[in-house]
Amino acid sequence: MDARQIAEHLRFYQEIGVTGVSRDLKWRERTGVAQPFRAASPAADVVPIVWNLITIREDIGDCTRCKLATLGRTQVVFGVGNPNADLMFVGEAPGGDEDVQGVPFVGRAGQLLTKMIEAMGFTRHDVYIANVVKCRPPENRNPEPDEIESCEPFLFRQIETIKPKVIVALGAFAARTLLRSADPISKLRGQVYDYHGAQLIPTFHPSYLLRSPGQKKYAWDDLKKALSILAR
Repeated sequence: MDARQIAEHLRFYQEIGVTGVSRDLKWRERTGVAQPFRAASPAADVVPIVWNLITIREDIGDCTRCKLATLGRTQVVFGVGNPNADLMFVGEAPGGDEDVQGVPFVGRAGQLLTKMIEAMGFTRHDVYIANVVKCRPPENRNPEPDEIESCEPFLFRQIETIKPKVIVALGAFAARTLLRSADPISKLRGQVYDYHGAQLIPTFHPSYLLRSPGQKKYAWDDLKKALSILAR
């Protein structure tokens, strides 16, 4: 691998949220419930996961598979966080701030999600965060069926690579996509679903919680379900 290829792969490491792999054994051991790293997972085992994520990102490329590529998006927003996480959050699509920064959940809704993650005892670096759709829909409208169909295979590959123990689906679109359901989020949340070896917990999207703060207590109930599963 030459210097140009190394630089390109390092850029992808940064884009998918990997800041390094420590040789310290403490890095790969649980120190309590609030550590979503797999127990005794050697750092060497993380490397194939990272390469798989890099491959997925390379396969997406400067995507033109759906019309979002021509409707004002700035860049593809792939995902960020710990590639060996036991806890994964899946949202709907990037917003304006995410489109500019290339990182999911960094706007107002993202700031609330960060607080939710911290309330669980984690940081954003402990978990993995991605969206169903990787490009911003114009005016933050809901993703359309053809856009979801074009993009969801990459989300499924991310999930298959990371193999989280718990997936929290943020909002109706994420939950419906993963569960293949047309039910509203109000009906889907409050339950735990088996999902390809993981436990899937739908909850309200942070943007909805900003508009309806009275619903935060129900979202916290959902997150407590996630914590109880992670503690097993």
